[in-house]
Amino acid sequence: MRQAFIGVDVGTSSARAGVFDENGTLLATARHPITVWHEAGGVVEQSSSEIWAACAAAVRTAVVEAAIAPSAVKGLGFDATCSLVVLDGAANPLTVSSSGDDRRNVIVWMDHRALAEARLVNDTHDDVLRYVGGSISPEMEIPKLLWLKRHLPSTYRSAGHFFDLADYLSFRATGSTTRSICTLACKWNFLAHELRWSGSYFERVGLGDLASDNYAKIGKEIVPPGTPLGAGLTESAARDFGLHAGTPVGASLIDAHAGGVGTIGGREKSGRSVDVCRRLAYIMGTSACIMATTSEPCFVPGVWGPYYSGMVPGFWLNEGGQSAAGAAIDHLIRSHPAYSEAVGTAHAGGTEILEFLERRILSRSQNPGEAALLARDIHVLPEFLGNRSPFADPDSRAIVAGMDLDVDIGSMERLFVAGLCGLAYGLADVVDAFRSHGVDSDLMVIGGGAGRSSLVRQIMADTTGLTVALPETQEPVLLGAAMLGAVAGGSCGSISKAMTSMSAIGWLSEPTTSGMADFHRSKRRVHGLMRKMDRESRDAMRGSN
Repeated sequence: MRQAFIGVDVGTSSARAGVFDENGTLLATARHPITVWHEAGGVVEQSSSEIWAACAAAVRTAVVEAAIAPSAVKGLGFDATCSLVVLDGAANPLTVSSSGDDRRNVIVWMDHRALAEARLVNDTHDDVLRYVGGSISPEMEIPKLLWLKRHLPSTYRSAGHFFDLADYLSFRATGSTTRSICTLACKWNFLAHELRWSGSYFERVGLGDLASDNYAKIGKEIVPPGTPLGAGLTESAARDFGLHAGTPVGASLIDAHAGGVGTIGGREKSGRSVDVCRRLAYIMGTSACIMATTSEPCFVPGVWGPYYSGMVPGFWLNEGGQSAAGAAIDHLIRSHPAYSEAVGTAHAGGTEILEFLERRILSRSQNPGEAALLARDIHVLPEFLGNRSPFADPDSRAIVAGMDLDVDIGSMERLFVAGLCGLAYGLADVVDAFRSHGVDSDLMVIGGGAGRSSLVRQIMADTTGLTVALPETQEPVLLGAAMLGAVAGGSCGSISKAMTSMSAIGWLSEPTTSGMADFHRSKRRVHGLMRKMDRESRDAMRGSN
């Protein structure tokens, strides 16, 4: 009987499950939606109980679709957004919401309620901050915990467990409170290279109480991704998932990092040896992460990290990012007057809106790269949720320049391409920051929704000068999570071995056509001018009534 491994991925709006064989071949996938509560003030909340139920529904459906017996599943792994889950001592949900609703016990990664707390932490200039690019983000967990202590003290005092969402899922599956080095190093300021928390840092930021009982509320047992947890699936979790109790479960990964594991180690058709330190991973979903692996720590201002074993055990990780990527494009398109007309036409033809726009654009272009010329006179700085990297400016906001009164689908196409260019220039800013600090790469492997777009891939290649690769699998994030199960179940001896045996590189970008590099350099200058205007306009209005 063929062995199978399951990866479970929890994104911002859904939980997904993927079933893979021992070679990394995708057998089936399934998706289940998740409720997201949005409130004024950058508040975004979810329910951990609903997320677990969505995971269970996705796993059950995927196993049926794969037509495998539960006994064939030899391991399972979870990845998730870096959202904060709060439970009481009996593992029941505790509210993080002004509504008082205990169901709403998850502060979602994109929640920016803790901006003031992030500034307070950054004002300490603690040495720990060197390992987050010098500036902590409100998307990370320590500012969120400080917000809870200051604004919902009853929840903070009653909490028995503070989990990163990925670790909550492995806890719910196995009963083990062991955390992953990935989540704690990348989002909780755990010093993985020294295998310790910094007590002086927590005291300085006003969270010294977390040190009680050897940091039990946030993690006193911490292991590399893929480490088998507890005795595997508990009886209760096995019933929920329709699997056998005892099925091995590996320590988790953050969602983008699972995508990195599922891509950067892929075999090339040429048979050349793989050097993960010469490859970037670009994982684009609602947000985007740009991840570089190094053998020695590299400190890049404004870029998160370096994190030891933050993605690939034994290597250092630098993590650039864009807080709004897919979300930025969706927002731009929805704001256009032709949106309803375009959606209706797309659905009538059996396609979704972005695929519909891309097909129209490419049908009139000589090649995907030259399609960017549509955006010659319209420019987008797509920072609707601030700049994560390399400027570490959570207060920056989006700017669109060059809009006219056109309301047809052609105008919508130009805005769409301009938005893609804006994302590419933000990516190029991170790549340039990497290069200027000795983190150089030849190849960027792209995953997530963007990987399916030839237009996105070529604009990224033409802008950065990198060869852009597409992984052979259509689901690199799910594959990375499934690799955790393969390691936990003993099929692969390590994450590195899982990457080489279960993943491969597929399509490679075409060389940049004549003139397009110059075109993008010109538009990047405009991008820089827009950033300068955003910063100076905020300075001008600061203190104004």
